[in-house]
Amino acid sequence: MLPNAGVYYFPWEINSSVPEGEALRTFGRLCCYDLARSEAVLTAQHHTTQYRVCVDTKFVEPFQAQLGSLYMVLGEVEHREGEGPVVKARILTCVEGMNVPLLERAIQEQRKYFNERQERMGKSTS
Repeated sequence: MLPNAGVYYFPWEINSSVPEGEALRTFGRLCCYDLARSEAVLTAQHHTTQYRVCVDTKFVEPFQAQLGSLYMVLGEVEHREGEGPVVKARILTCVEGMNVPLLERAIQEQRKYFNERQERMGKSTS
């Protein structure tokens, strides 16, 4: 059986309330990569706050880390003691040149569509 496709989360939405093991997709700029620890950190700006997403890269190595480039990650959330959530990457892709505001708008539209579809399905079963 295939794993779930992964729900899009904005980097500022990834916190301890995201369930352990949930498949997710997110994005950010690669600010640092530690090959010895198999860890990368993606950052994203939202309003005036800089958000960081820790990514476990064991399953996607070796990869060409391009610091400062935009990356998209698909993986599962793992909560580590004292560190907060970590995304265990299954796919880590450089998407430099992607229009981030357009991606954010597309994610919002997708969420809106799924919510409307869920409401319609709920009404049809009543």
